Amino acid sequence: MRFFLSVGLILAVAGCSQTAPAERLAISDVPENLMVIARNKLPGVEFDQVIRKSNGIYEIIGKDSRGKVREIERTP
Repeated sequence: MRFFLSVGLILAVAGCSQTAPAERLAISDVPENLMVIARNKLPGVEFDQVIRKSNGIYEIIGKDSRGKVREIERTP
């Protein structure tokens, strides 16, 4: 019985340590300096999605002229 209570307590504590989910943003909400870097690093890519992760990293996603998905991760 004590074993099951210990396992239950461990699982309950482990389930409480979740981080905040990533957040989708509009392209207009991305700091301009990050968009300049993204355009310079990946020229010709049409960026259309942005995800801000819980650790503050922006993941900027787009497609190149051939339709290949390209992404870049940057911090502000």
